[in-house]
This record gives sequence, C-alpha cells and structure tokens, in this order.
Amino acid sequence: MTILVTGASGFVGSAVARALLGEGREVRVLVRPASDRRNLEGLDAEIVSGDLREPDTLAAACRGCRGLFHVAADYRLWTPHPQRMFEANVEGTRNVLLAAEEAGIERIVYTSSVATLGLPGDASPGDEETPVAYRDMIGPYKQSKFRAEEAVRELIARRGLAVVIVNPSTPVGPRDVKPTPTGRMIVEAASGRMPAYVDTGLNIVHVDDVAAGHLAAFREGRVGERYVLGGHDMSLREILTEIADIAGRPAPRFRLPHGLILPLAHVAEAWARLSGNEPFATVDGVRMARKRMFFSSDKARRELDYRPRPARRALEDAVAWFSDNGYCKVLVGRGRGG
Repeated sequence: MTILVTGASGFVGSAVARALLGEGREVRVLVRPASDRRNLEGLDAEIVSGDLREPDTLAAACRGCRGLFHVAADYRLWTPHPQRMFEANVEGTRNVLLAAEEAGIERIVYTSSVATLGLPGDASPGDEETPVAYRDMIGPYKQSKFRAEEAVRELIARRGLAVVIVNPSTPVGPRDVKPTPTGRMIVEAASGRMPAYVDTGLNIVHVDDVAAGHLAAFREGRVGERYVLGGHDMSLREILTEIADIAGRPAPRFRLPHGLILPLAHVAEAWARLSGNEPFATVDGVRMARKRMFFSSDKARRELDYRPRPARRALEDAVAWFSDNGYCKVLVGRGRGG
C-alpha cells in the first residue's frame, strides 16, 4: 500500500513520513517545486512535485495510492497576503481531497489544528466538543484552518470520504527547519534573548508523538471524528524556564503586560511590510496570548491509545536539534540540562 503525504518537507509532515517509513510503508511525498527539501534527505520515499492550488498535479500525485495524510498547510501568524493563505489552506485542502476521491484513495487523515477549537470561559482545557464559531478565530491562519476543516466535514457528509481529522496542539522537537513560530521562540529563549514573558500558556507536545498520533488515527480513528493530539499544558513562564534550564541560561524574570506588547507588535508588522522579513511579534499573536491555549487529549488517549512523552523531553530534543544545527548556541552540552 502506497501512502501519500503532503507537506512532507515541513515539520510535522516530515515526522509523519518518517513514522510511516518506520512501519515499513511505501511512502510518496508531495512537495512544491521550490520547497526546502532538507527534511527529505536520506528518506526512502518517492518524491513528486505539485501544488495544492493546481489540481492536475494532485491527480498525478494521488494515482496508485491507497492512503493519504494531508499535512501541508501555510502556517504563519502573520502574512502580507492573507488571501494566499486561504487559497493554500482551504482551496488546497478541497483540491487534494477531491483528487484523492477520484484516485480511489481509501483512507485519509487530515491535519487540522487546535487553532480551530474553542476554549472554555473558565480557563479549563478545551477539547473536540468545546463550542466555537468563526468569529472566535483570530487572524488569517486560524480563520483559514477553520474554513478548511468545515470543507473537510462537508466532503465527508456529501461525498462519503473516509476522513479522520487530527488537531495537533503545539509540536516541538527535531527538524523544525523553517522554524515554526514556536520554534523561533525556543531558539530565542535558548540563546538567552527572552528575559521576559507574558501571561499565557500553550500545550506542548513532541512532534514525533504527533506523528504517532496520525498513524494511530489512520488505523483506529473513526471517520468524521476529530482527535486532539496534544501533550502537556504549560504557562509561557514555565516553558521559558524549562528552556533556560536545558540551555544553561538564566530563567526569565519579568512579566510584561499584554498592553505593552501590542504597540510593539504593530511596529514590528509595519517594519515587516517594508523589509519583507518576518516580524518578531505579531498583533494576532498578542491577541491570542490573552488566553491560555490549554487542551485535553483524553479522547485520543481512549480511542487511539495515544501516549505523548513529557514536555521536558520534547523541549530537550528541540533545543538539542537547534543547537546541533547552528540555530542557537547553548551553554551546556548538546542542549541538555542537568
């Protein structure tokens, strides 16, 4: 059985491809012609070029496959061209699922995000059933992923596609080559450049555990259901303190009010539009930070036997990889605390 993985040059997609190869599966990966292919080096996988916005290339990629992991997404907290993000995340998702149907692919796992889920008003962890609406989505990334998940559910209902949805929380770990927004935070903290924090929180999970959750969803997940693939809830202060300890840096000491960061984010985005570089802080990121992004993976634990490792190990592996690959310089051996 040949399995197609989209987004395999990226962080989560490459972890999924490696996990499939580890099971002895035949893997085909779809990458854009201009994609950074470092994450594919050494992988015994068939590489095909294509673009989510070009259906003809997707038909060729799907041909002969029996399974699909649609992991590819435009993941940024800021973009000067929001419409392009919608084209990739919404229309691209619809395109690849229709191509999979036409090719006779029997089973699909779609990678959504906890960004599409609701958060309870009492600050308890959200889950697959927490009420949420489009108006709750902050910024084009969340908005586009929300619409993409709607499109997936519509195709399941109207066309009977055998799709299982997974919602990863905040993956960290090796091979975050871009890096992701969370990866950039880890690099800055491990380099000693984050002495302050805001009052927010994230659910930290090892990227390889997210990949294992994808494979479990492919085997055991119920069609039309979604599963949170998370790890452990941590305040930002706890995350930065752990990273500092791992890297041999001083822990952050100063708490910054959200109101102070917001004007800086506006300035950063204005400069980004002029320079073409990613802003160091984003308005949407600051707005999202007003809530702690805590989530429960209990459903995945029950139905998929999902067992993520401790967050400390995930952060250790992330710091070690960034250190070994020249993204940051830590003050202890190989990015490991002790």
